[in-house]
Amino acid sequence: MKVSTLRNIDRWLGTGITLALTMVCKLQNILRTHRAGPVKKILFVKPAEQGSTVLAHAAILRATKMVGRQNVYFLVFEENRFILDALDVIPGRNVICIKTDSLVSLVVSAMAAIRRMRSLELDSAVDMEFFARASAIFTYLSGAVRRVGFHSYAGDGPYRGNLMTHRLVYNPHIHTAQSFEVMVEALNHPAELFPAFGMPAPALSRSALPTFAPQADEIAAVRSMIRELTGQAQPPPMILLNANCSDLLPLRRWDRHKYVQLAQRLLVRYPAVYIAFTGAPNEQALVEHLVLEVGSERCFSLAGRTTLRQLLIVYAAAEVLVTNDSGPAHFATLTPIDVITLFGPETPRLFAAPCERSHVIWAGTVCSPCVNAYNNRQLTCRNNLCMQLISVDEVYDKVCAVFDRRVENHSNGMQAAI
Repeated sequence: MKVSTLRNIDRWLGTGITLALTMVCKLQNILRTHRAGPVKKILFVKPAEQGSTVLAHAAILRATKMVGRQNVYFLVFEENRFILDALDVIPGRNVICIKTDSLVSLVVSAMAAIRRMRSLELDSAVDMEFFARASAIFTYLSGAVRRVGFHSYAGDGPYRGNLMTHRLVYNPHIHTAQSFEVMVEALNHPAELFPAFGMPAPALSRSALPTFAPQADEIAAVRSMIRELTGQAQPPPMILLNANCSDLLPLRRWDRHKYVQLAQRLLVRYPAVYIAFTGAPNEQALVEHLVLEVGSERCFSLAGRTTLRQLLIVYAAAEVLVTNDSGPAHFATLTPIDVITLFGPETPRLFAAPCERSHVIWAGTVCSPCVNAYNNRQLTCRNNLCMQLISVDEVYDKVCAVFDRRVENHSNGMQAAI
């Protein structure tokens, strides 16, 4: 299902359900006489966005230290679970998936997920979506008596009922990774304390992410694929371009023709380098057209040719990735590659990957950032000047600086990686 379809379901159906459940919740609060016990089992609810799941790593790690790795669970859309497997911070059996390939499978798998959550006898749940209604519904229906989530106290965000026991105010001045950690820490404090919370923002670590460790057969398969696509006996130095992003927020796209110009200039500057365009299977035809526009034997498409795990191996094999602000900007940081992320309607101050190998280009126009948690990422803007003002020259200069530094520091880094 398209992201836009899921959003409409969340908006139109979710609003009514959260309102009804809020009434049920109020009745339960009146009848309940016992207090919640100690935190023993924690569920994270973060169905969408692979990139945000990477940003949640420190928070998940914090939870495992509180209750043990085996007692932390995660609810996620099935297409996004791969990043949890790559992070390897909780057991695979603790990941609860919801299918979204059709409306029927969405409903059936959602009901199964609710049954599974309730069977676990969870005592705590953390809703890591900002103001989504579906995540609030799943958090409440998990059966956890202690529920942490952001709350719209004065209409400062989309309505999603009153289903949390620990109702936090969303702070747009601290990084998203820090916000996630605060949510976990909130579990250790009484519900009546909130919205006030005197905890200082946790330090934003730039080196705490794990490194993706593929199996030998996975590495061999990627080496063979690169050998076939490049015609080289050994994988050559590569620069990757991710010219697209999901339909979650099309305004984040940098003009595809600028990616073509960037590729052409890099191929002239570095005669030994190969350029690979990445992309999802549904972007394969478009990406192949971009490769034809570049017009070089040293430029090829990987769109639709790899699994997501194989894509991480490709990242480890390359020197630099240039991408719009999207999932790859985050999960590429699980590998040794340097990532250059082009920001526009969202701010890198909240969403940039906290990694030493992460580099940001942002025009910083007065209308940007215009996308935030309060407007639920819904805009009427159709003219993304914030992305259009990022020039090919600026990106080219940044790529060259990063690539030259990598070559100087470890000229054989790519071969060593795979």
